Amino acid sequence: MRCNICEFRCEILEGRTGRCGMYTNKNGKIIERFPHSYLFLFPISIETMPILHFYPRHKVLQISSIGCNFKCTGCISEVLIKNVESASEILKKIPPERIIKKAKDENCIGITFCINDPIVSHHSFKELAKLVKENNLFVGCSTNLYFTEESLRELTPYLDFVNVGLKGFSDKIYQEFCKVPSAEPIFRNIKILYKNNIHFEVSVPYIKGKENEIIDIAKSLSSISRDIPLQIMRFIPLGDVDMHLEPSIKEAEKVCEELRAYLDYVYLFNSPGTEYLNTTKNGKIIIKREFYGPMGARILEYTKDYHKIKIVGKISESVFDEEGFFGGYRITRAMEMILAILTAIGVKDKETIGNIWKETLNESFMKEFHEVWGGEKTLYDYLNVVRYVGKLAKNEENAEELINYIIKKMKEIEKIREKIKKVVNVYYSMGYPLFALNGSRFENKLVEFVGGRSLNKEIKRKGKPGVNISVEELNKLNPDVVFISGFLSCPEDDFIEYCNKHSISIKALKDKKIYRLPVGWDFGSPKWILGLMFIANKIYPKIYNFNIQKEANEFYERFYETSFEISNRSFYK
Repeated sequence: MRCNICEFRCEILEGRTGRCGMYTNKNGKIIERFPHSYLFLFPISIETMPILHFYPRHKVLQISSIGCNFKCTGCISEVLIKNVESASEILKKIPPERIIKKAKDENCIGITFCINDPIVSHHSFKELAKLVKENNLFVGCSTNLYFTEESLRELTPYLDFVNVGLKGFSDKIYQEFCKVPSAEPIFRNIKILYKNNIHFEVSVPYIKGKENEIIDIAKSLSSISRDIPLQIMRFIPLGDVDMHLEPSIKEAEKVCEELRAYLDYVYLFNSPGTEYLNTTKNGKIIIKREFYGPMGARILEYTKDYHKIKIVGKISESVFDEEGFFGGYRITRAMEMILAILTAIGVKDKETIGNIWKETLNESFMKEFHEVWGGEKTLYDYLNVVRYVGKLAKNEENAEELINYIIKKMKEIEKIREKIKKVVNVYYSMGYPLFALNGSRFENKLVEFVGGRSLNKEIKRKGKPGVNISVEELNKLNPDVVFISGFLSCPEDDFIEYCNKHSISIKALKDKKIYRLPVGWDFGSPKWILGLMFIANKIYPKIYNFNIQKEANEFYERFYETSFEISNRSFYK
């Protein structure tokens, strides 16, 4: 029996599944394995989807299931894509009526299916979309758009806004990165969206060395309309992808500037501190935005004449801030943080991983977990999470081994810390210099634990995971030492060049005390204990003297059964 929902058109035998793992052949009929079953259901600001030109700053109800028909390397949602059987344990059956009621109760303007692709839940999404429209709400989704023409036309009467996730322009890039034979059906479907007056924006990862792919996309879109917003996702290597494919923010900005020759609205994501998230017209900023987590943005301010740009609906006057990990793709990072603990304590069984996600993906635990990474909890509270996860996995012995290792290093630092005579002022950025991490973030807890003073705590405005500040603010802070996040990072040379270009004059720059954390060493993973020692050495080199290479080798061999090597930005690697 052939499945005709996406262009793979899988031939599925009785009782078996197709490529995505989400459909089966039952009695000669293709059906969903998990109809009307969802993993997440919570309100988000539409820019975290992300959609920038459709009812900006309004609230929509995000729904997500599991699985995908693509197998893209470096996917930000890989924990939901590669682990269908594990993740299926945490799906919840939610009827359409309940989703619509939730959307109305939360004062959402509509619902959106994102994080994974609605292609894998086509029948449920179509039924839901029809009822949503009957209730005068909007319907949207994020999709790779690899629908068959007939299945897409089943949805078009109900769709209002779509984020089309392209992977490139050529068949070659789709074959290489997604194991997809051709890009042609996707560009055919883009024209169908346009002809049906459905608002859509196009997102595409910028992979280093693949600049021509993005330029060809821009040329193709401009032949339809220069007004189509193009979102450039600076590629963040996750999963099994090598670091060398990640472009710097500086390199990505250069590409964005080239793309503006073809399209009027080009935006750069995953690049904290960039100005290429702003909407401009004739050199004037119309809508000013800042980085708001992976693949997310947030409006800071806008001019009264924003209606002069191509935009659907009015900008909401109220601002909605998602709580904790809830909102856009941040929840997938939380799932990976749990996976990082499980990996370090030797848990690899997919069924066990699924059961633990089932136990931890609830509002109560996620709120507490977020407090560890971005709230009032301490470094020692993280160890309680490790102990809890170890208990759930029935692997308490390995969990305690990890806990004892971390405690031993922390006690060493606490003892040495008593020798500090003069406190050093530290500023922690992510990406470019003017994006300051929230003072309550985990990275700043590391700074304070070794005896440094976190200047980030003097910045009152908060974002996710931080905020843009001005040159004047940074100069006034005048840090002795600057750290650049190990997650969404920036090479030291680019950082220094930015400082010089923007008249940033701080002591750390003059004294050459700007340091980039090794990947994964300051957030999201038990490897933060290595980052703690790294930070200690850099802030107080006269009293701390950890042999970082030796410590890293020991840690990786002991808890990852491999030699120390930074492969990519996955927390669990």
